[in-house]
Amino acid sequence: MGRIEKMQLAIFGAKSIALGVCKAIRELYKEFEVVGFLVSNKFENPDTLAGLPVYELSHFKDKNVCILIATPEDVQEGIVRSLEDYGFHNHICVNSEKESALMEKYYTQIGIFQPLQMLSIGRNILSETQVYMAKSHKDKPLKNEKRLPVWVIPIQVGASFTQERIAEVLDCNGENISHKNANYSELTALYWIWKNCLFGNKDKGNKYYGLFHYRRWLNVSDENQKRIVDSDVDVILPFPTIYEPDISEHHARYIKESDWDAMLQALRELAPEYYGAYNEIFAQEYLYNYNILIAKADVLERYCKWLFPILERVEELSVPKGSERADRYMGYIGENLLTLYFMYHKKEMNIVYTGRVMLT
Repeated sequence: MGRIEKMQLAIFGAKSIALGVCKAIRELYKEFEVVGFLVSNKFENPDTLAGLPVYELSHFKDKNVCILIATPEDVQEGIVRSLEDYGFHNHICVNSEKESALMEKYYTQIGIFQPLQMLSIGRNILSETQVYMAKSHKDKPLKNEKRLPVWVIPIQVGASFTQERIAEVLDCNGENISHKNANYSELTALYWIWKNCLFGNKDKGNKYYGLFHYRRWLNVSDENQKRIVDSDVDVILPFPTIYEPDISEHHARYIKESDWDAMLQALRELAPEYYGAYNEIFAQEYLYNYNILIAKADVLERYCKWLFPILERVEELSVPKGSERADRYMGYIGENLLTLYFMYHKKEMNIVYTGRVMLT
């Protein structure tokens, strides 16, 4: 018999989304061959990814290859125009919905990161879920705005910096760190949840609390919520983003080395057991991005009680100190600490995963 030719694909993008899409296709769809990655230019992009070459678009000549655009959605429209200008007319945009479905299938296939949607629905008990969605008066209007579920409550972050009001709940009311929003980003909302919803609240019951962004949600439907209490879920996290060679690639892009060193010193001082696990956890390729999650009230309270003293110590140790800058670095450090915390506890917690909804 003759050799069956595989359909060839190229992936536009050379960062984490593109890497995940490549791994999933290789695992799930053997009839396709990924021949490489395409980028507008090689500046700040690798020469190879997943063992495949990374080409500048202007140097890639095969016009018959189907191109999957695996980048953040807000830049996909411009990429389509560039592809058309170069004569590439066979292309598909991998939006967040398609990416989520693909990665859910991939993680199910390889048997890690249990999907929320795989849990059974038993007693039809709805959890009491209260998720706050961080919004800023500086946010750009959304092209594809979605209707909020009744259990998602907008909270204005950085509200202490402006008199403009875009939500009824403000992160500057009650006990708060609203004035730190320029560094903490959405984490000023998480602090507000901790201090004003969880701290000292003995009547938590089956309540779940969480944090979304105005552009980044977890894909949790009302039906999915029926699975949460029934399966005694501790926390829902986004399917992890994949980095190569490991998740140090993330902090190398977004966090100064001196700030990273400050985080490690804070861990040594305040959470030595987590510091002891740091090398093993950060040597793997999976990172929980965006500081979005839903968790049992007591689980989220313990996480916040662990997280914020570490971040406060990082502020003191970093150069310049947190009070002398405004560059979102604490939000990026928070993503890495969220990964460290829940990876550390993955054997004792019932953690499930779902896709991200990315609005543009």
